[in-house]
Amino acid sequence: MKGPSPDWPLDRENGIQAIRSRKKRYQRRGLAPSFGYAPNLLEQDFTADKPNEKWVVDLSYIATIRGWTYLAVVMDLYSRRIVGWHMNDRMKQDLALQALKMAIALRQPEPGLIHHSDRGSQYVATEYQMTLKQHGILSSMSGKGNCYVCEADDAKRRHNAVVEAFFKTLKAELVWRVKFESREQAERTINEYIMNFYNRKRRHSTLGNISPMAYEKLAA
Repeated sequence: MKGPSPDWPLDRENGIQAIRSRKKRYQRRGLAPSFGYAPNLLEQDFTADKPNEKWVVDLSYIATIRGWTYLAVVMDLYSRRIVGWHMNDRMKQDLALQALKMAIALRQPEPGLIHHSDRGSQYVATEYQMTLKQHGILSSMSGKGNCYVCEADDAKRRHNAVVEAFFKTLKAELVWRVKFESREQAERTINEYIMNFYNRKRRHSTLGNISPMAYEKLAA
């Protein structure tokens, strides 16, 4: 089955219908810190007063006929915009690192930005933490009990509820509707969704019912 065309139904701004969510696939993150854990600077405060004040990051999985592929994203909490992402067939350090490098190249953040993650091995790795330090980005990590990608009864207690909500939206609106024949197809389609629909057109109630990019433009 082929992926959605550029004129997919999601492009109709008022045509999205709610879809019942599926049961979450639990996966444990490796806990092998090589740079040490960081304190929780975010403290479950998902608000931001300006762009590049707080970023949250996470990883998720996408099913294809050829096997699993993995997606790492970086979200700016100010506008809920996905500012960096990367896909790979392995959940290694480079998966998260390439998403971070994309976000840094796109946004050119000033020193002092808070970067919040879980304690997954991808985020505590030396090269990842050194990249944060080189750009004056402050590392923040959730507590020991938050090392699973899972759904909780109280979303406010989750270490990165906002970016997890993005993954839920992505899967409900796109991934669960398409049977990807290859990892390459999944990557192309998800890139299109993030760049040309989610960031540019998808309306968010928390942003006054406008898209992330429209919100940033209006605020500017």
